[in-house]
Amino acid sequence: MRTPAGEYFLQGNEACVEGAITAGVRFFAGYPITPSTEIAEGLSHRLTGKNGVFLQMEDEIACISAVIGASWSGVKSMTATSGPGFSLMQESVGYAAMSETPIVIVNVMRGGPSTGQPTRASQGDVMQTGYGSHGDYQVIAFAPATVQEMFDLTVDCFNYSEKYRVPAFLLSDAEVGHMRGLLTVPEEVKVVDRKEKGLMRQDEAYDVPDELVRPFPTFGKGHKTMITGMTHTDKNKIEPEDSKVHTELVTRLSKKVLKNRRDINKWEMMCPGSRTMVVSYGSAALGAKEVAAKDETVGLLRLKSIWPFPEEVVHEVASKCDRILVCEMNLGMLYWHIRRAALEAGCKKIELLSKIGGDPPTPSDVRHKLRAMGAV
Repeated sequence: MRTPAGEYFLQGNEACVEGAITAGVRFFAGYPITPSTEIAEGLSHRLTGKNGVFLQMEDEIACISAVIGASWSGVKSMTATSGPGFSLMQESVGYAAMSETPIVIVNVMRGGPSTGQPTRASQGDVMQTGYGSHGDYQVIAFAPATVQEMFDLTVDCFNYSEKYRVPAFLLSDAEVGHMRGLLTVPEEVKVVDRKEKGLMRQDEAYDVPDELVRPFPTFGKGHKTMITGMTHTDKNKIEPEDSKVHTELVTRLSKKVLKNRRDINKWEMMCPGSRTMVVSYGSAALGAKEVAAKDETVGLLRLKSIWPFPEEVVHEVASKCDRILVCEMNLGMLYWHIRRAALEAGCKKIELLSKIGGDPPTPSDVRHKLRAMGAV
């Protein structure tokens, strides 16, 4: 079923569909919502008959519940939504984290709160992605900025979700989801499958120690298991009153992601030695990228992954520059994490270029803010 190698001219959401198919998705449950609907529509055609299962559910709560159930049957599963639907999924995100269920959730972000701007871009769901459910847990989230990255990072979402048994998110937005551009599909695409109980093979998932990521006991293959959102032991015993069991479990769930930040985190760097650096992600970074391409005194750190927060690279960049400008399409969400890491690294001037309303920061916006900072 994988997409044949070659060059394609596609919409971002269409590239996401091809990335999911190439990564091995076989189950999709979704509910139509702008601006993500093209993903559901595309997979409704691709996942037919023996190729897989497509379900249109009654709401987003049912979508993510179905995806979790399908994953436990042994297939790679995903859903796609936008802000209002994403909010409805949050309780089940925590359940997937606690039960260590590999699933992929695509959020093509739009302006909020509430119904907001259905057809306009935003990055207002960034903090909700990392902290939207209750309790202590970690997830993996990638932020594509191009049609090519909609394909590449969708594949990565599946690979890392399967490798670490954790919910993984593709945080796109209306600009990236609906832009059209060139997609190059290579001959070989790295695909990682979960570490399955009772099965050994050469695979990146098997490089993760069992004390961090337990092998997956798939239903129907003779493995005895219990799936629960309650505190439980490694022997499938519920122990909600045992503080030691809870501490060990929740610490491990966080550690398996945080200890592997260097494996997970991805970024693009332009003009790394510049005394002035812009830090951004997704479509908010496109204006800054144009500025950095034309002015070698301005550098760019474009984060392709935002959860787990890429502490090390932000610290490294901040330790070598005089000022940092953070560009976001919200009122400042990831800015506070970047500011903290930069101050710890010794950079004293960290400012925010915030833009909401549906339009990404333009190159002129970036230059104007940099001039105000005394940078250009």
